Amino acid sequence: MSSAGATIHTESLPGIARRLHCQVVVVDGPDRGRGAPLEDAPVIVGTDPACDLVLTDERASRRHLSVRIEEGRFVVEDLGSTNGTLYEGAALTRSRVPAGATLKVGRSFLRVQPVPQRLTLSPSRARRYGELVGESLAMREVFAVLELAAQGDVTVLVEGETGTGKELAARALHESGPRRRGPFVAVDCGALPESLIESELFGHVRGAFTGASAQRAGAFARAHGGTIFLDELGSISAPVQARLLRVVEERRVRPVGSDQERAIDVRIVAASRHDLSAEVAAGSFRPDLYYRLSVLRVTLPPLRARREDIAPIVAELLRRRGAEPGPVDGPGLDLLVGHTWPGNVRELRNVIDRAVALSPGASAFRDLRLGVSFDASPNPDPSPLAVRTDLPWSDARQRVLDAFERDYLRALLLRCEGNLSAAAREANLDRKHLRALVRRHGLPRVGDGD
Repeated sequence: MSSAGATIHTESLPGIARRLHCQVVVVDGPDRGRGAPLEDAPVIVGTDPACDLVLTDERASRRHLSVRIEEGRFVVEDLGSTNGTLYEGAALTRSRVPAGATLKVGRSFLRVQPVPQRLTLSPSRARRYGELVGESLAMREVFAVLELAAQGDVTVLVEGETGTGKELAARALHESGPRRRGPFVAVDCGALPESLIESELFGHVRGAFTGASAQRAGAFARAHGGTIFLDELGSISAPVQARLLRVVEERRVRPVGSDQERAIDVRIVAASRHDLSAEVAAGSFRPDLYYRLSVLRVTLPPLRARREDIAPIVAELLRRRGAEPGPVDGPGLDLLVGHTWPGNVRELRNVIDRAVALSPGASAFRDLRLGVSFDASPNPDPSPLAVRTDLPWSDARQRVLDAFERDYLRALLLRCEGNLSAAAREANLDRKHLRALVRRHGLPRVGDGD
């Protein structure tokens, strides 16, 4: 995951004007995700290793085509290729095309599209944005971007590690913008089974599938006039990505089992704890959907990268619990600052909640028994698993595996506050499989949802 900040794919924020930088990207084919920037010199595309954009498509020629910038548009020239270059279904020899043009080369599709540009703004003077709290420069730079984005309807992709506050950022964008009187609908795509995600997003009609006893409006329809927040977007399958792309492009949705489409008016905020641009390069996420959703891409920094925010966050957490925090300093703060916080702000909240629970009568931060609360955290140094050499290989191996599973699951569920869906996402396990493991090892019963 990249560091905190924002990138922008179009000139879509108010008051932001910049030269449009583009690139040639393979959006479908053997080399999907590979690209080359379009600058002053032409970009040569082909299978020759000396080309600027090298293809492995066996139907492409060694030097297949060139793309260059000319008077604000892009000139595509076929370099005498064997199978030709197609644009809008017709073979071209030399043609001027706009940004967004898609070219077919052999079995590959190339697109001329904007390069994400680093967006640099003066840090916000605010120390909070919605429920996000931060005095660090990194967070105030993020606040500046979110404040500007809230003025319009620009589509935003929020990235960041688990627990950094992606949904809080989405809610703040909604509540600070012109759609604040409309609904805010959050969908955790990672928590939904594959068989239900289309119904949850797009709705269904009665009888569309087994168990569909009544018509149901999907999340997009429920968010009409407001904002839809699509969390853990990287977990959806290719077929759902294709349907989602159409909805994002046309702002029309067709429920599962229906022949009728419905126009929708929504602002889209998407989120992922993974770097979706890397998923695109790996071929697991559609490039065209990525560029539709990441018009403005914001990355929330992990807590370990902004330790100066720990004190104000702790003070805010205590105030929300009805306590007057007093000075947040001393050995207790040193203990918090020295922790690595793999669970970020969510983990910090858990530590403070445990400390409050274990410190009856505490009226200020200095009265909290933080050392005891950390004893319950899932981050002790792991001890080596005992190996029984007096048992047959298979029995000894099974005992080690059972011990590993129990320790891993116990720490995972503690870190995720007993939330089975969140634990499944963090462990990259199927939720049903995780539930079965929890039951097999007799661990405390946990919930399914967020």
